[in-house]
Amino acid sequence: MNAMQPRDGHRDKFGQQHGDDWLQAVRELSTAEVSDALDYFRLPGSALGIRPVAGAPALFGPAFTVSFVPVDVAAPGTVGDFLDDIPAGSVAVLDNGGRLDCTVWGGIMSQLAAHRGVAGTVIHGVCRDTAQADAAGYPLYARGRFMRTGKDRVQVSAVGQPVSLGDVRVVAGDYILADGDGVVVIPQSHAQRVIERALRTRDVEQRILDAALSGMALREARRQFGYHLLQRAGH
Repeated sequence: MNAMQPRDGHRDKFGQQHGDDWLQAVRELSTAEVSDALDYFRLPGSALGIRPVAGAPALFGPAFTVSFVPVDVAAPGTVGDFLDDIPAGSVAVLDNGGRLDCTVWGGIMSQLAAHRGVAGTVIHGVCRDTAQADAAGYPLYARGRFMRTGKDRVQVSAVGQPVSLGDVRVVAGDYILADGDGVVVIPQSHAQRVIERALRTRDVEQRILDAALSGMALREARRQFGYHLLQRAGH
């Protein structure tokens, strides 16, 4: 079976069934494989400093973007009402400017998001109530955890507009993939070729491993299969 073809009834590591060819394929990839593919195309996408903090160990889906700014003391806005607008299967990507002193996601949101089928949350900032995300099995990635509320400290400034995960720009609809190694952002306009390249990288690395396990010297296996050229454009 071609790696890009769906398998009827296949249930992936995210516990969901899928049928789209290349979208199913990316769900089987690791962030390391996708990061190497992004390097091959000279695309940014590896979100430095954002790590798994609670819930299920993997997530994938299109980005639903939300940005925050310091609160307007004259007319304070809300922090979390956008949850009602996140489609099932999407990833909430929250840009709180990397702030570590107040949260923009907590226990009520984790439980409701899990109930509504949101794929997970990724925060350029911190979250709290992680025990409730764990209990719900809800994937939560952030710069860290901290208990102090963002209410009356920050407010939503925009929904559906480009945001930042550190030095990575995220546009609504870009694909977010996360696992135990961190978070990568796959630009929607480049998604198919990035995923195809990542699948090729995975295949080559498996060939190297198989050859080495069969007795070939690792240096020879790497030379034979072009390991050191995998992320270099043109190879």
